[in-house]
Amino acid sequence: MGAAFFYHLTDSPLEATLPMLLQKSRQAGWRVLLRGPKPLLERLDQVLWQGDPDGFLPHGLAGGPHDADQPILLGEVPAEGFDCIMSVGGADVTASEVGLSERVCILFDGADGAALETARGQWKALTSEGCSAQYWAQDDGRWVKKAEAGG
Repeated sequence: MGAAFFYHLTDSPLEATLPMLLQKSRQAGWRVLLRGPKPLLERLDQVLWQGDPDGFLPHGLAGGPHDADQPILLGEVPAEGFDCIMSVGGADVTASEVGLSERVCILFDGADGAALETARGQWKALTSEGCSAQYWAQDDGRWVKKAEAGG
């Protein structure tokens, strides 16, 4: 069974944090599903295409002819076949999806009150269903584990 990692973004924006987490996931050999609202995913698609050429992250938006071949797929699709699910913009992740994956990453903006409330609700829902969870926050540019719940 996987675990849910909550990333509270306070020092760096999503556009800087996401590529780092995607790179680590790919280094682990994981196939990644990135979920979120379509306009946000379209913006992140452009961010990933314009990223560092030496750290290129092969990816695609869901709905293309090669979805099954994408190591990183951006879209609202079922989680089957993915080792890691990343949620941005408050996208939903279920406890069963946590159980089927190696890891779920929920990234949320610390300056957005609604995003904080959504993340709190996700934490409560997932941990109440027995999922392991960790809460990470940025502290002077470093990631620090602030809380952990068993599973």
